[in-house]
Order: sequence, then C-alpha cells, then structure tokens
Amino acid sequence: MNDDDYCATELGSHWFEHPAPDIEPDRVEGDVLRFGPGVTSVVARRAENTPTAALIWHGALPGGPPPASQPRRRRRPLRYVPAALILCAVLLFLAWWNFGPQVAVRSVAVTTPGQALDCNGTANVVGVVRANGRPGTFTYHWERSDGTRSGTLRETLSRGQEEASLHLLWTFHGTGSHRATARLVVTSPTSHTAEGTFAYHCT
Repeated sequence: MNDDDYCATELGSHWFEHPAPDIEPDRVEGDVLRFGPGVTSVVARRAENTPTAALIWHGALPGGPPPASQPRRRRRPLRYVPAALILCAVLLFLAWWNFGPQVAVRSVAVTTPGQALDCNGTANVVGVVRANGRPGTFTYHWERSDGTRSGTLRETLSRGQEEASLHLLWTFHGTGSHRATARLVVTSPTSHTAEGTFAYHCT
C-alpha cells in the first residue's frame, strides 16, 4: 500500500487502546486521537477482535458521498388563515357588487293630494319606486282616468340608490266636480303597478 493513497480512519476514544509508549499521536481533537500515517498495529488488532457492528466511525469514508441531511418540514402558520378568509369574502362581495345582477324594482307606490283641488288647480302626483340599490335603468309610463297616457319614460338609478320619486303634474280647468285616478306602470326590468285618486271641485 502506498503512503500517498492512504487515508487514516478515526476511532472513538472508548474503542481506543493506547499505543506503546514510544508512539505519540500527531494531535488530539476532542475524544479522537489521530496518528500518522495510520493507526498503530495495536489499534488495528483491537479493531479486528471487535464486532463490526460495534465500531463507531467519525466522518465519511474516503471517496464516499457526504451524509444527506434530513430536510426540515416548514410549518405553515395558521394565524393568517382567518385574515385570508376575510379577504376572500370581501373580494367575492366586491365582485358580486360590480358584476352581479343589475337593478331590480321591489315596490311601487303612488301618493296624491290629500285635499280636493280648487278651480284651475294642478295636482302633483308622486310615484315612489323602491329598488335594490344596484345601478341601472327602469322604464315606466303614467295612465290617467281621462283616457290619456304618457309615452315610455326612463329613470336611471346610481349605485346605492334605493328609491326614485316620479312626478306627474295634472292640471284642471273649468267648473264642476271630478274624481281623478292616476296610475303608475313600471314595465321593466319587471312589471309593477300602483295608483292613487284625488278630487277636483270648482263652483
């Protein structure tokens, strides 16, 4: 065996038998004694008489790969889960608010003057349309008991607006008494109808 190709092994101190007095170790590192160029014959004989399974080796064998380290599993912190769920809920609500269903009419009501109109008086008939707060446009028209009808009208609601007031001005002339009815008809996006009555009296 050539000395240039020789690589000394390392034995634990509890398997080490001190060499003859005339042999001193090159250096001492902890509980490991190193000798050069190799271990003594006494240590070699001791190792031969020792069961292989009982030997404790320090370091890697010559030319062998380094020992692989066990990868540590990272624990994902759970404290961020509630915040992530809240953020997802907010994003879903915003998506629904911006891209969800458009305006929907929930109810329609009509109010008329509480007292009879005097001569040549004008009635202010108010239709109240309640919606869902979504932006959009609905269509409607007015019908009067004298047989007349308005054209198709449109009302646009902005985001968050849940109510719209629609006015019909109805003017009377001449003498006599008359009981009038005004009807509000919403035609889209869904159909709704409401009406109110009032009196006209002129002598």
